[in-house]
Amino acid sequence: MSAPSARTEYGVAALGLGATRKLASFIADLRFEDLPSAVVHEARRGVLDWVGCALAASRHPTMRILLDTFAATGSAAVAPVLGQGGLRLGLLDAPVANGQMGHLLDFDDTHMGGVVLHTSSPLLAALLALAEHRPVGGRDLIAAYVSGFEAGVRAGQAAPAHHDGGWHLTGTLGAIAAGAGAARLLGLDATQVTHAIGIAATQAGGMQQNRGTMCKSLHAGKAASSGAFAALLAARGFNSSDEILEGRRGFIRIYSGTAEPDRIADGLGERFELSRNGYKPHACGVVLHPLIDAMIALHHEAGVPADQVLRVDLEVHPHAVKITGVDDPGSGLMSKFSINHSASVAYLDGAAGIAQYTDARAGAADVLAFRRKIEVSTAERFRKDQAKATLIAIDGRRFEAPVAHASGTVDNPMSDAALERKFLGNAAIARDEARARAIADRIWSLEEVTDMRDLVALCL
Repeated sequence: MSAPSARTEYGVAALGLGATRKLASFIADLRFEDLPSAVVHEARRGVLDWVGCALAASRHPTMRILLDTFAATGSAAVAPVLGQGGLRLGLLDAPVANGQMGHLLDFDDTHMGGVVLHTSSPLLAALLALAEHRPVGGRDLIAAYVSGFEAGVRAGQAAPAHHDGGWHLTGTLGAIAAGAGAARLLGLDATQVTHAIGIAATQAGGMQQNRGTMCKSLHAGKAASSGAFAALLAARGFNSSDEILEGRRGFIRIYSGTAEPDRIADGLGERFELSRNGYKPHACGVVLHPLIDAMIALHHEAGVPADQVLRVDLEVHPHAVKITGVDDPGSGLMSKFSINHSASVAYLDGAAGIAQYTDARAGAADVLAFRRKIEVSTAERFRKDQAKATLIAIDGRRFEAPVAHASGTVDNPMSDAALERKFLGNAAIARDEARARAIADRIWSLEEVTDMRDLVALCL
């Protein structure tokens, strides 16, 4: 007599963990009045920073290609595109354009609490499009923004090896964030929010191989569009798995070699991920920021002419080399992921802003010469926001610049004043000073805005 066969566990058999549903229920029930004042203030900061980044990229050649393509293929004039003189695109096309603009210069916010995620570009691009679909006040937008942040970051924390698989998290987790935030903005119930997360997650994509190309920021735009589409479908009864995050073939298991489903709902309502967001003072990959801070410090403190520098020894976290180890970038976009380039312009120019990551600066003779002086080593003991630069001059003098926490991170945050200066500088590319200041003033009192379309109109 043969032994009884073991019970077959099919790929989509229910686990009954309820993680996606717990997250969705929290989002559906979240109200502006539930939010601590510090979280509301962080939402203002996040919106201000992202709008500035989008306006700064509005004149980039990449956007001309994208917008010309939409014009050639046809797109209904429904939702506005920031900084484009009143141009409107379809309800699912405008998020692509705005999401791409927000992330195009790699100047947008970055959450580093277990993930490296540019949450605002996909999330806010989806929310602003849907704010044209139905009247939305600032308070509802803030609640939706917070909701999307929770969903995107927590999904990433529950999939700790997700980045190691080569996925670009802004495209994958960004879709989840946008879907959850859009569902909250539309006032969907817990079941519909669950389905919106599932519909968004099943569309999630974006590969790290495309760093330094126009595709990287397209990931943010497509994630925004996928999230908006997911919420609109869910509102009409389109469904998905109720266990899309934690299921046997759910997001955190197939997009990551390890899964920690308990992290999805851990501390919901007690810890808000938006309050741990970071903002970029430098227009490049965030893991480069510690070494840039160190090189700028050397620029000011050492003052050694470039031709009198023998070499610069950089110690960085291994993650910095893994993500940004481009030795010879051939374009401005690619130079945003080059340690040698970033270290060179930071020392030569004393800055690492938009001007330091153009095609022209990527091929400049002084930058090319200084790149050869940079020697990089990794330090496992370092945190991701830590670095050290040591400059050795030809005459033997040595200068050291250790950075414990990069500027703009949670442990070394940008002040409101610094964030506003960044915004005004970015917005000046597309708006005059008076208009830029009007936008900033309106965002600093975002919860008092009764119709988001009035704010968006200032940004067109």
